[in-house]
Amino acid sequence: MIHRRVLLTSLLASTAFARVAAAAPRPTSRPPNIVTIVLDDVGFSDLGCFGAEIRTPNIDRLASRGLRYNRFDTKAVCSTTRAAMFTGRNGHTVNMPDVPDLSMAAPAGAFPKTAFHIPQNAQNLAQALKGAGYANWIVGKWHLIPKQQLGEGTERGDWPLQRGFDYFYGFARGWTDQYRPDLVENNDYIHPELPADYHLSSDLVDRSISLVGEHRRKAPDQPFFLHLGLGVAHAPLQVPARYADAYAGVYDKGWDEIRRARFARMKSLGVIPADTALPPANEGDRPWAELSKDEKAVFARYMEVYAGFMEHADEQIGRLLGYLEQAGLEENTLVVLFSDNGAASEAGQAGEFDGLYRPNALTPAEQRARLAQLGAGETQAAYPRPWAMAGVTPFRRYKLWPYLGGVRTPLIVSWPARIKDGGAVRGQFVDVVDIAPTLLDAAGTRFAEVVGGQAQLPVAGRSFGATFTDPKAPPARTTQYFELRGNRAITDGGWRAVAMHRCGSAFEEDRWELYNTDVDYAESVDLAQRHPEVLARLQRLWAQEWDRYGSGPLAQPPELLCRFARYFSE
Repeated sequence: MIHRRVLLTSLLASTAFARVAAAAPRPTSRPPNIVTIVLDDVGFSDLGCFGAEIRTPNIDRLASRGLRYNRFDTKAVCSTTRAAMFTGRNGHTVNMPDVPDLSMAAPAGAFPKTAFHIPQNAQNLAQALKGAGYANWIVGKWHLIPKQQLGEGTERGDWPLQRGFDYFYGFARGWTDQYRPDLVENNDYIHPELPADYHLSSDLVDRSISLVGEHRRKAPDQPFFLHLGLGVAHAPLQVPARYADAYAGVYDKGWDEIRRARFARMKSLGVIPADTALPPANEGDRPWAELSKDEKAVFARYMEVYAGFMEHADEQIGRLLGYLEQAGLEENTLVVLFSDNGAASEAGQAGEFDGLYRPNALTPAEQRARLAQLGAGETQAAYPRPWAMAGVTPFRRYKLWPYLGGVRTPLIVSWPARIKDGGAVRGQFVDVVDIAPTLLDAAGTRFAEVVGGQAQLPVAGRSFGATFTDPKAPPARTTQYFELRGNRAITDGGWRAVAMHRCGSAFEEDRWELYNTDVDYAESVDLAQRHPEVLARLQRLWAQEWDRYGSGPLAQPPELLCRFARYFSE
C-alpha cells in the first residue's frame, strides 16, 4: 500500500491542477511570488540553453522568456553557496566555509565549535520575506545542518522551520538516494512506503505543486516563496533506464569531442564571447583516445545516465512551471534557477560504480558486465572526472577548485512582468551573495539591520535587479574574493587572480596566477609574469576582503581535506 503522504501529495497536485484552469493572472503591481530552483553539481555548459547536447526544453523555455547570466559565480561547493544564497553574506561570515559533512569524519578540534552553525544574527531570505508577509516553503535539499543536529531526536535549531520557513519536505544532508531517499518532513525523518516507480525529483515537484495549489485555496492573496533544491545532478546518478537509453551512442565520441562541440555551440548561441579561447584539457585528465574499449563503453554509459538524469529533472521542472502558467501565476512569479557549483570531480579518473566517495573496486570489464544496473537502484554511481571537464566548458577544472570551472555556473532569471527582452544574455558580474538582496528588492523589502534588538551581520550582497530591464546597467559588484580549503581567488573587474595551496606549506609560498577575463573569458593565458603590479594589487585586495568577510587568520586545511584533495586529484 502506498503511504498516506504519497497519496495525499498526488491528490493535492491533481485537484489543484484542475482547479486553476480558469484562474486570472495576478496583477503585476503586487509583490511577486518567488521560486528559486537550485540544481546540484551541474556545470556551466550542462543545460541546452547554455550549449549542451542534453535536452532541457523546459529550462530552455524559462530562459527564452527570461535572462541568462554568463558571469555568475558561486562558492564552488554546495553548503557555502547555499548559505550565501539564503543570507546574502559570504560563507565565512556565517560559519559555513565548507560542507558540514566534513566535521563528521574530522578529528576533534579540526573545526571551531561555531563552524557550520549559521549565526542567529544573520537574517536569511525566508525570515526577511516572512516579515514582508510571504509564505515560505523549502522542498528538497537544505544541507546547512551541523552534525550534532542530524540524528533522530536531536535539537533542530539549524533546520529550516527554525530559520524562517513554514514547511520543509526533502532531505537534510548533501545527497540522498533517488529511489530510497532519507526523507524529512518539517523537523522529523519520515519513512513512507514508496511506490515501485518512485523517484525523488518527481516527488519533490509533486509536493511543490501541492503546496502552491493548497496555498491558492487558503490564502490566494498572500505571496509565496518556494525554494526547490533538487538532488540532480549530484551523484548517485539514478534515473529510469529509458531516459539514459535516449542518449545511446551520443557519448561514444568521448569527453574531448563533446567539449569541443559544446564550445562551438556556446559561441553560436552567444552564451560566451565569440573570441573565447578553449584552454587545453586539464592536466591529469585522460584523453578519450587512450581509453580501452571496455572503458569507452562503460564511461560513455555513465554520461548517458547523467544526461538522462538531467532530462528527467527538466521534465519535473516543466511540470512545476506548467502548473504556475495554468494557474495564472507565471506573469508575476520571479523564477531564479542556477547550480550551486561546477560539475563534480570527486569520482576521479575511474568513476564510482557501486558507492560514492570510495575508489571503484570494479574493473572496466566487470562494470561492463553489469552495465544495465548503472543508474538503477542497485548502484550509486558518479561519472569519471573528465566528464566534469566537459560539463564546465569552456572553463578549467571543476567543483571545489578556485578556477572558473569550480565557481561559474548557469544562472537564469525569469519574471515576465518585468523582463521584456526574453532570451537575452547578460554579461554583468553577479555573485551568489547577490541573489537574496535582489529577490528582496523585487519583493519591496530588504534584510533587517536589527532583529529582536540584535544587530545583524552586514550583508555583502547587492541587488542586480537593474539588469532585468537595462542590458547596459552597471554590475551590482565588481569585486569578490574566494577561499575554499586553502585555495584562493579574487575578482576585480575583468582581472582575476588564483592561488592553489599545497597542504602543509606556508601560504606565502603559494603561486598566484593572473587572468584578464575581459579579453580572456575562459582563463586560458596566465599574465602573472607580464603584469606583476596588477597581481600584487589583487593580492593586497584579497587580504583586504578576507579581513572584511573572513573568519580570522587563514588556517591550514585539516588533514582530512588534504587526503580528500589527493584522492580527488588522482
